[in-house]
Amino acid sequence: MTIDAPSTEGRIIDSLVAPAPVTPAPIVASPDGPAALSALFGSSVFGRAEVALTELFTSREQRARTSQAYVRSAVGQRLRIIDVVADAGGDVAVVTQRDEVTGLLVTTTVIRVPGRSAVRVETSVTNTSAEPVVLTAVVTAALGFGRDQDDLDGFALGTARSEWLAENRWERVAVRRLLPGTDLALHGQDGRGRAGFTSHGAWSSGEWVPVGYLVDDVTGQALAWQIETSAGWHVDLSQTRQGGVLSLLGPTDLEHGFAHELAPGETFEAVPVALAVGVGGVDDAIAELTALRRSRRPDARDEPLPVVYNDFMNTLMGQPSTEALEPLIDAAAEDGAEVFCIDAGWFADPAIGDWWATVGEWREADARFSGGLRALTRRIRSHGMRVGIWLEPEVVGAQSPAAQKLPEAAFFHRFGTRVREHDRFHLDFRHPAARAHLDATIDALVADHDVSYLKLDYNINAGAGTEDDATTAAAGLLAHTRAFRDWLAQVQRRHPGLQMENCSSGAMRADYALLSVTHLQSTSDQQDFALYPPIAASAPMAIAPEQCGNWAYPAAGMDLEETAFTLVTGLSGRLYLSGFLHELHGDQRELVREAVRVHRGMREGLRDAEPFWPLGLPAWDDPLVCLGLRSDDHDDVFVWDRGDAAASVIVPGLTGEPHPLFPAWDGWNVEATPDGLAVRTIAGRTARVIRIVRAENR
Repeated sequence: MTIDAPSTEGRIIDSLVAPAPVTPAPIVASPDGPAALSALFGSSVFGRAEVALTELFTSREQRARTSQAYVRSAVGQRLRIIDVVADAGGDVAVVTQRDEVTGLLVTTTVIRVPGRSAVRVETSVTNTSAEPVVLTAVVTAALGFGRDQDDLDGFALGTARSEWLAENRWERVAVRRLLPGTDLALHGQDGRGRAGFTSHGAWSSGEWVPVGYLVDDVTGQALAWQIETSAGWHVDLSQTRQGGVLSLLGPTDLEHGFAHELAPGETFEAVPVALAVGVGGVDDAIAELTALRRSRRPDARDEPLPVVYNDFMNTLMGQPSTEALEPLIDAAAEDGAEVFCIDAGWFADPAIGDWWATVGEWREADARFSGGLRALTRRIRSHGMRVGIWLEPEVVGAQSPAAQKLPEAAFFHRFGTRVREHDRFHLDFRHPAARAHLDATIDALVADHDVSYLKLDYNINAGAGTEDDATTAAAGLLAHTRAFRDWLAQVQRRHPGLQMENCSSGAMRADYALLSVTHLQSTSDQQDFALYPPIAASAPMAIAPEQCGNWAYPAAGMDLEETAFTLVTGLSGRLYLSGFLHELHGDQRELVREAVRVHRGMREGLRDAEPFWPLGLPAWDDPLVCLGLRSDDHDDVFVWDRGDAAASVIVPGLTGEPHPLFPAWDGWNVEATPDGLAVRTIAGRTARVIRIVRAENR
């Protein structure tokens, strides 16, 4: 429906009408100011009417009042609502605003997940003037938190540092450590500082995960968010006399060197963001955000969730051969794998040794396999497994023939020369030759080898981006990432049975721009099984459980407890097998097969499971790590003990009857108590999966 322009008093437009018990997320519309999010889903602490929903920064005008924060932009403060439209069910609201000075028209679409306290916000900017306008930053969504400056004393911020082999390291910090109390009322002005968190280059989760939360310890309410881009993004916290402000945006001039010239009549799509409110704290907010992630993949319930075996991790490490692969294929099939993925190196002549700089042709190396690649893929299919293969589609090695065959315009450029990083060039997927090259590659793999699973890697950070057909390199990077995402979707339309893993150098580009069009995310390249648990346990903060590909790589040198330990890591999401399975002794092999059986019984439940952390999010060095996955009638709890001695712990908040799910043997002492689950482990590295059946479902 179309809602008339607001009265002179202003009014609240209930644009997102939700069924009970979820309350609406109102948009405040006033003739004296821009649109705002207020009382988000009925929250008493998230959303304030004086905080503009979106902000625009241009090369001509930045802020209306000076500060370092992405608030109170000159253009943003002049925006006035000209229309609000909501669908019949109230789940979608479209707010249109205009700045009469620049002629910029801003359209913000707010989409609620039906029945949940989560929204996705999309903002676009159209130039309706006769002159070009250069955008330097667009805040997709901003909202206030707290009702006055004193309220900030009770807030904490959660963010996750990330790097190769050490992903998803969550930390909680008091907001007052970032935004010190400065008695703004005494000075009669708002603050000018800010606390910022930003990505750099082409790894969207290479330094910080594009997900975070705010929690109010006084009310217990929490807000979680994610930024959906594979290019630059930024999170900003600032404070006013009325409280705090959270700003979520894509690439910026200051942080990323971003600018985009918007010609008359053109539209720029800002980076989408998502917001979720949890009345019961952070776990509750993440459950709402998990529901939103699933809503981004509406057909996911019909897709298979296969057990994948991959030959890379702690195994062939990019040097496959017929002789090495045949026993792995046979063992993987015997142990229950449903996809066998041949990883890197299948395209490289073994005489080369280090093939890093030669990638890009994606043709089978004649000297690599004694019987040819086709004999191996035929062997995989003969065992009833699907064929998977590794690709790194966006790069071409400096020594690859493709580096000369493809047109110059198909590569990233800066200052008139190709971007080169670690002896590789970066393809620009806006160029038809780049897409055609990879289309031909995938079509051939599907036709010749019946490939139905692709592991897509991304092992270089190409820096700021490309200046070709872009105002700045950062704008070129954003355009490329969007073209790459569109290409992934197009390939799947052409090959409907094809599943894609978003490896990205061990979760260095784990974001829901890509995860909305791919099936699985490798959560790490970490090869030390004792270091993996905090990564796996924290991954569902940023990734839906059914997309968390957690590696399990049993080795002959492990004892049974260590073998179970790495398998528990795999079971805590999507079981992703590797290792020399045929070298394991009998009890180890049976343990692997038991884990596969258990996973097959759990995996359908992953589609609806909500993650929670009964011991809190783990620190990197915590000896005890715990993750829970909640279903309608039970909780599956994963506990890892990385200490040397036996440990005792009460896991709070768990009520019901505990059952050992994996491994089946005894050893740990687990009992239900009024205070929670009492767990007594054994000495050494040890882990268990425990199912808690709630009393009403026994």
